[in-house]
Amino acid sequence: MTGKMAIVGDGDSIMVFKAAGVSTFPVSDEKKAREVLRKTASEYSIIFVTEELSKSLGDFLKRFDEAPYPVVLTLPSTSGGSTYGEEFLKSAMERALGVDILFNNEK
Repeated sequence: MTGKMAIVGDGDSIMVFKAAGVSTFPVSDEKKAREVLRKTASEYSIIFVTEELSKSLGDFLKRFDEAPYPVVLTLPSTSGGSTYGEEFLKSAMERALGVDILFNNEK
Protein backbone atom coordinates (compact mmCIF):
# COMPACT_ATOMS: atom_id res chain seq x y z
CA MET A 1 0.00 0.00 0.00
CA THR A 2 2.91 2.36 0.53
CA GLY A 3 2.64 5.51 -1.55
CA LYS A 4 -0.03 4.35 -3.96
CA MET A 5 -2.65 6.89 -4.99
CA ALA A 6 -5.99 6.50 -6.73
CA ILE A 7 -8.79 8.75 -7.89
CA VAL A 8 -12.46 7.85 -8.24
CA GLY A 9 -14.83 10.00 -10.29
CA ASP A 10 -16.32 10.72 -13.67
CA GLY A 11 -14.04 9.90 -16.60
CA ASP A 12 -13.44 13.45 -17.82
CA SER A 13 -12.44 14.74 -14.38
CA ILE A 14 -9.93 12.03 -13.53
CA MET A 15 -8.06 11.27 -16.77
CA VAL A 16 -5.49 14.02 -16.24
CA PHE A 17 -4.36 12.24 -13.06
CA LYS A 18 -3.44 9.15 -15.08
CA ALA A 19 -0.60 11.12 -16.69
CA ALA A 20 0.76 11.82 -13.20
CA GLY A 21 0.86 8.12 -12.31
CA VAL A 22 -2.32 8.06 -10.22
CA SER A 23 -4.51 4.99 -10.69
CA THR A 24 -7.84 6.11 -12.13
CA PHE A 25 -11.22 4.50 -11.51
CA PRO A 26 -13.95 6.05 -13.65
CA VAL A 27 -17.43 5.52 -12.21
CA SER A 28 -20.81 6.76 -13.32
CA ASP A 29 -22.85 6.48 -10.14
CA GLU A 30 -22.77 6.20 -6.36
CA LYS A 31 -23.23 2.42 -6.30
CA LYS A 32 -20.22 1.78 -8.52
CA ALA A 33 -18.18 4.29 -6.50
CA ARG A 34 -18.90 2.37 -3.28
CA GLU A 35 -17.75 -0.88 -4.90
CA VAL A 36 -14.53 0.70 -6.16
CA LEU A 37 -13.79 2.33 -2.80
CA ARG A 38 -14.28 -0.96 -0.95
CA LYS A 39 -11.83 -2.70 -3.31
CA THR A 40 -9.21 0.05 -3.39
CA ALA A 41 -9.22 0.87 0.34
CA SER A 42 -6.83 -1.93 1.22
CA GLU A 43 -4.46 -1.27 -1.67
CA TYR A 44 -4.04 2.53 -1.80
CA SER A 45 -2.69 5.04 0.74
CA ILE A 46 -4.48 8.04 -0.70
CA ILE A 47 -7.78 8.01 -2.56
CA PHE A 48 -9.15 11.15 -4.17
CA VAL A 49 -12.89 11.36 -4.83
CA THR A 50 -14.56 14.01 -6.99
CA GLU A 51 -16.88 16.41 -5.16
CA GLU A 52 -20.09 15.21 -6.80
CA LEU A 53 -19.46 11.65 -5.64
CA SER A 54 -18.17 12.73 -2.27
CA LYS A 55 -21.40 14.59 -1.54
CA SER A 56 -23.52 11.53 -2.24
CA LEU A 57 -21.13 9.23 -0.35
CA GLY A 58 -20.83 11.38 2.79
CA ASP A 59 -21.82 8.77 5.38
CA PHE A 60 -20.01 5.99 3.54
CA LEU A 61 -16.76 7.99 3.47
CA LYS A 62 -16.90 8.59 7.23
CA ARG A 63 -15.94 4.96 7.79
CA PHE A 64 -12.47 5.78 6.48
CA ASP A 65 -11.98 8.35 9.25
CA GLU A 66 -11.44 5.57 11.79
CA ALA A 67 -8.26 4.18 10.22
CA PRO A 68 -5.01 5.94 9.35
CA TYR A 69 -5.16 4.62 5.76
CA PRO A 70 -6.43 5.21 3.24
CA VAL A 71 -6.65 8.95 3.42
CA VAL A 72 -9.72 9.98 1.40
CA LEU A 73 -9.70 13.51 -0.01
CA THR A 74 -12.27 15.39 -2.07
CA LEU A 75 -11.31 17.23 -5.27
CA PRO A 76 -13.37 19.42 -7.60
CA SER A 77 -14.31 17.95 -10.96
CA THR A 78 -14.47 19.43 -14.44
CA SER A 79 -17.95 20.74 -13.70
CA GLY A 80 -16.43 23.09 -11.13
CA GLY A 81 -16.03 23.05 -7.42
CA SER A 82 -18.09 24.07 -4.47
CA THR A 83 -17.16 24.60 -0.85
CA TYR A 84 -17.92 20.95 -0.06
CA GLY A 85 -14.32 19.81 -0.56
CA GLU A 86 -13.02 22.63 1.60
CA GLU A 87 -15.49 21.81 4.38
CA PHE A 88 -14.58 18.12 4.13
CA LEU A 89 -10.86 18.91 4.53
CA LYS A 90 -11.51 21.39 7.34
CA SER A 91 -13.54 18.81 9.26
CA ALA A 92 -10.83 16.16 8.83
CA MET A 93 -8.09 18.53 10.01
CA GLU A 94 -10.09 19.59 13.06
CA ARG A 95 -10.69 15.94 14.02
CA ALA A 96 -7.02 15.08 13.58
CA LEU A 97 -5.50 18.12 15.27
CA GLY A 98 -8.29 19.42 17.46
CA VAL A 99 -7.96 22.90 15.96
CA ASP A 100 -8.63 24.63 12.63
CA ILE A 101 -5.17 25.51 11.31
CA LEU A 102 -5.92 25.83 7.60
CA PHE A 103 -9.03 27.92 7.33
CA ASN A 104 -8.97 30.06 10.45
CA ASN A 105 -10.35 33.40 9.32
CA GLU A 106 -9.31 35.50 12.29
CA LYS A 107 -8.69 39.17 11.55
